Amino acid sequence: MDKKPTKRKTSETIKSFVKFLISIKKYRGWIILSIFLATGSALLGIFIPKILGDMTNIAVNTYQDIDFSAIIGKVWLVVGLFVGSAILNYIQAYILTVVSAKYTRDLRNKIIDKIAKLPISYFDKHKYGDTLSRMTNDIDVLATSLSQEITDVSLSSTMLIGITVIMLTISVPLSLVAFVVVPLSVIVVGKIMGHAQRYFNERQNTLGVLNSRIEEDYAGQIIIKSNSHEEASLQDFNNVNKKLAKITMRAQFLSSLSMPVTHIFTNLGYVIVAVLGGIFTINGQINIGSLQAFIQYVSRFNRPITEIASTTSTMQSLLAASERIFEFLSEPEEEPDPDPAKTIEKVKGEVEFHNVNFGYFENKPVIRDFSVKVRPGMNVAIVGPTGAGKTTLINLLMRFYDPTSGYITIDGVPTREMKRSDVRRLFGMVLQDTWLFSGTVEDNLRYGNQGATLADVIRAAKSSNVHHVIEALPKTYHSEISEDSDNISAGEKQLITIARAMVANPPMMILDEATSNVDTRTEQLIQDSFEKLTHGRTSFVIAHRLSTIRNSDLILVMRDGNIVEQGNHKELLKANGFYAELYNSQFAEN
Repeated sequence: MDKKPTKRKTSETIKSFVKFLISIKKYRGWIILSIFLATGSALLGIFIPKILGDMTNIAVNTYQDIDFSAIIGKVWLVVGLFVGSAILNYIQAYILTVVSAKYTRDLRNKIIDKIAKLPISYFDKHKYGDTLSRMTNDIDVLATSLSQEITDVSLSSTMLIGITVIMLTISVPLSLVAFVVVPLSVIVVGKIMGHAQRYFNERQNTLGVLNSRIEEDYAGQIIIKSNSHEEASLQDFNNVNKKLAKITMRAQFLSSLSMPVTHIFTNLGYVIVAVLGGIFTINGQINIGSLQAFIQYVSRFNRPITEIASTTSTMQSLLAASERIFEFLSEPEEEPDPDPAKTIEKVKGEVEFHNVNFGYFENKPVIRDFSVKVRPGMNVAIVGPTGAGKTTLINLLMRFYDPTSGYITIDGVPTREMKRSDVRRLFGMVLQDTWLFSGTVEDNLRYGNQGATLADVIRAAKSSNVHHVIEALPKTYHSEISEDSDNISAGEKQLITIARAMVANPPMMILDEATSNVDTRTEQLIQDSFEKLTHGRTSFVIAHRLSTIRNSDLILVMRDGNIVEQGNHKELLKANGFYAELYNSQFAEN
């Protein structure tokens, strides 16, 4: 039963590695050039022990005067080979460093581009930290492998082949002794690394989980501290951290076994060669200079085998990282926009839901046979208990999701037949969870309309009752807002997001629970700002505080994905139905 998942996992790993090879196609020429340079560097270094052995023979075979001119000539030859090898090695290392930097840049650009093309459903189902881990840790692994492993494998392979040829020319019997241990070490190391691969894959996945935990704990420090949840949070982190440490130790332990196992076999061959070489020299079968060179080659013969063995651990990380990265890049993207797409030249703001059905998961509908028509300029409030489908309606309206069946039209044009960007450009959104980015107040206000002037920004700020707040900041509109916007209050953030929507000046507006986290005075300011913002525009308001939507033109009361009531505030109270029950319960609480 365990063999099928293993085979499937191996197949997925191979596919990911093939995708990695395809992804470096752009730099294939430079990589091939670096391989040639590495090969040349290795070849120059291979002949040095042979020349040193010749120098020894010259000295040993000269019974009277040593031929220093011949020795000096070979010394200069050795120096030339050393320098030439070093220069070629430096050039190929430089090329691979540049290639690695550009490749990782391209890969990160692909990930950012992929993020822009992924549907919202992906982000609803995956943790941010895991995605960030793929973009940072996993890409760094690929960069390291690209800049180092290609060189190591090229050098080691060239040295192994070249040394093998020269050793055979010196002594076939001694070469066979040195070679016999290689298959044994390869077989044993291969078995070990097969077990290590599973742990390297698990390590990369656990690292993604750990990054998610760090990101969540960092962003939620206020909630953690306010609920005295520090110990439990630390315990959760420690559990994941311990798991990562345990998996990493197992992976590293198994991969590190390749070196000592290889050493055991190669050193055994080295000892046998030294003993037999001494006997052959005494018997005159080989001269001392050749034996000296052969012993050096045996030492160097072990080195590329050891280096190739050591690269297997890095290759395991490479395979695991490439699998995670290309798994992300293979995620299904949003369906392409229609071509040609329909557009609305002059927006009136008529919105209609036609028998819309939708569910985030199959066989679990959230919206059932939903139909409603919103006339231009209407202020529509959507109310209902948690899970009734209020926010889902907004997700469908903005085409973050598309209906399972049925359709939505804006001014008679089905949104499916429009580009998503064109649909979203018709709406301004003010959400419950305010989002401001690191930058100046002016940058944040101009986010939805980069062509807006400072005068436009100030005018919107005054209309949204936030101008006096901004003027009180050290550098007014040029003041920096921190990443978490913790240098301004929640109500001030909300007013800034309303001003941002005013600067964008969209034809229609969406307000999602925008007054649920502020005090009564700020709520009044927000309500006043929103009335200015929605004046003359079709607007949709989601609210838990029913007192804020008394003046709405139409109130849609939702329950279990259906509209159970609709009408204005007075009509719904008079009907004494579910809305009246919700409203009276809030009034009683207050």
